[in-house]
Amino acid sequence: MLDTAASANACLRPLGPRFAFGYTREGSARSCIPRVISEEDNPVRHISWPRPVLTEATQRATLFEIFFDLVYVFALTRVIAFMGHPLTPLTLAQGLILLLLFWVTWTNYTWLGNQARADLGPVAAGTTLAMAAIFVAALVIPDAWQHGATTTGARLTLALAYIIPTALHLTLYFYAATGDRQLHTTLGIYATAVALAWIPLVLGAVLGGTAQTLLWAAAFLINFTGGGVLASRVSGWPVRSPSHFTERHGLVLIIALGESLVSVGVGAEPAVTHAPVLVAALLAFTSTVCLWWLYFKRSASAAGVALARASTKRRNQAAVNAYSWAHIALIAGVIYIALGIEQVLVHLTHNQPRHAAGTPLDWTSTLALYGGAFLYLAGRVTFLRFTVRSTPPGHLVAPGVALLLLPAARILPALAALGLLTVFLVALVVYEWLGGREQDPTADETTKL
Repeated sequence: MLDTAASANACLRPLGPRFAFGYTREGSARSCIPRVISEEDNPVRHISWPRPVLTEATQRATLFEIFFDLVYVFALTRVIAFMGHPLTPLTLAQGLILLLLFWVTWTNYTWLGNQARADLGPVAAGTTLAMAAIFVAALVIPDAWQHGATTTGARLTLALAYIIPTALHLTLYFYAATGDRQLHTTLGIYATAVALAWIPLVLGAVLGGTAQTLLWAAAFLINFTGGGVLASRVSGWPVRSPSHFTERHGLVLIIALGESLVSVGVGAEPAVTHAPVLVAALLAFTSTVCLWWLYFKRSASAAGVALARASTKRRNQAAVNAYSWAHIALIAGVIYIALGIEQVLVHLTHNQPRHAAGTPLDWTSTLALYGGAFLYLAGRVTFLRFTVRSTPPGHLVAPGVALLLLPAARILPALAALGLLTVFLVALVVYEWLGGREQDPTADETTKL
């Protein structure tokens, strides 16, 4: 009798995470027959999991993560619309603050998806809830800095819609970090900074005006200091899949570049058949192609190789510096350029037929157009310095040239100002293309890692 019980208990022992058991009756005796079931075929696994499904080293971006990015397409569109109505130096700064806060939420979930599969189980459910909150935040952006009793509710809604995704992210990340003490330490440091950042965020929403601008900027800086500097240096954020991490950042940059094309449609709609407007649209398209080439053809792939080949410690630090933070300048630069392109087209459509090339842009519009180019090119230099650790002289000079062209662009007609920027970007592409391997910042650097 004891032998039978022992035998039955032995049958019920788990043989590992990839085994399930089916039970059959043969006469009066009970026996167990093991059969192998893959994780994908196991229906129980898709109902509830005691542990998260960790991201594998070869993981690529999932369709769910690309779907997640769609809510940021809407958010970026709303930020550009907010800055342009009306376009002032203050709205440029306020729009940048909104962009930075949205970037924090996006990069948080990119790190989470690199730790655990974003499209499975509780992580997918929590990420979907975060998407809903971010969507609401984007909806109320037009009232983000308005005055009045009704807009106070909009500001508080925006603050709350930011807090919810960050709180969900921390909860899901702690869940995904089960058993990893070092990652728990990192999350503890970051959670403290995040909670502290909520205070100026809510206080700024209540006060409004200048106080709101300063307090929301402080909220981002607290988050940046705690997550990007302190937590990463004290304990570190592990990169489980370099390919997944680099691909996610490339995809979000493509989304931002798409906003440059969307801005053409927004600005050109009233007079899309006019020749100067069509010329401006083609110039905007050419500029966007140049921006794409400068990153994806000259920087992204080799930087990804460098990240994959780096030591674990250096990889983790480079991921924070080059991707989580240097990419802010790339994204902000593209958004400002998109805003500047929209303003050029507005000038052209409103000055037909008196001024075929448009009147000169004001300083704010010119700053958006050329300051955006400066941010993008400077961000690329920083990105390369943190990854391949080498930048040719041409890369270093290009951001300064963009700024030097700004005063000249200010006195030119709007169409000529856009044309000057396009010529500069095309010349930069040709220079780097003709330079070939001699000017390639990544030609030999990956072997040094």
